[in-house]
Amino acid sequence: MELALLYSGGKDSSLAALLLDEFYEIRLVTATFGITDDWQHARSAAEALGFPFETVDLDPEVAKAAVDRMADDGFPRNGIQEVHDHALESVAALDVAAIADGTRRDDRVPNVSRASAQSIEDRRGVDYIAPLSGFGRHAVDRLVETTFEVEVGPSEEIQKADYEDELRTLLADRHGPEAVAEVFPDHEQTYVHGRRGQ
Repeated sequence: MELALLYSGGKDSSLAALLLDEFYEIRLVTATFGITDDWQHARSAAEALGFPFETVDLDPEVAKAAVDRMADDGFPRNGIQEVHDHALESVAALDVAAIADGTRRDDRVPNVSRASAQSIEDRRGVDYIAPLSGFGRHAVDRLVETTFEVEVGPSEEIQKADYEDELRTLLADRHGPEAVAEVFPDHEQTYVHGRRGQ
């Protein structure tokens, strides 16, 4: 069975791919608005892990609405959730039996409620799987530490292919560079360079 995994090139979605590899034919899929070419980083990570990779185009109007909402809210949570929901819907439209993402049990955003998961399954005729939903951040970090070669750093320095980088770029274009610092808190990102020992 084919499964399309929403993929950023970071530790969570990479670990999700390894966990699901035993049961599915995995396709790593990066959702992009076409604002930047950061998806290339995810492609490199997918190649290093040995998985097929592709991109899926997202609606630019969703990105515009999301960054405007972030600017109004003063924080990214609601805008990121809107984009993640749109990305899952876009991946669910592919010809696959199942879709998945790397959301963890303790993620505040993005997250997928039971009702949202059931809705995607019913409307799209796919299974939605969240293989990390039983794992907290510390458990994921310990598994990642023994499994992957990972680069960790501030969001502005680590390039990976989640839609956050594209949203930061669009937010700066629409609301000024200072809006990025006002809306997005400082946090670390990860980029997977491959498996340990390979």
